[in-house]
Amino acid sequence: MSRDARIELDWADGTYAFRLAWGQLAELQEKTNAGPYVVLNRLHDGTWRVEDISNVIRLGLIGGGMSPTDALKKVRTYVEDRPPLENVLVAQAILAAGLHGAPEEKLGEVSGEAEKTPNESTTSPTEKSD
Repeated sequence: MSRDARIELDWADGTYAFRLAWGQLAELQEKTNAGPYVVLNRLHDGTWRVEDISNVIRLGLIGGGMSPTDALKKVRTYVEDRPPLENVLVAQAILAAGLHGAPEEKLGEVSGEAEKTPNESTTSPTEKSD
């Protein structure tokens, strides 16, 4: 599995793919006047701005494959017309996946790598020397 930071979430009126690639993260910086990790910290510590939430979700939808026009419509309907706290956790999940990778992606594993059984040793037996 590639680590492209794509996550699927049940949000608004369906299940959507969200992804914040390099370009979306750069645009997020411009829109929020803060680095992505600063925005993530704000989303976690309660110092967020409403634009942090809406921009993360809109850019995540675009990165996930939705057209910018449709993403803007979804955000206007399901973020900007709703109480901000309804979407803080969604924005946290999208931005965290963009910065750290999706939670179900396992670091260090190569696609197709055979899994080892719990009792399988990675060391070889050695003979006793005299």
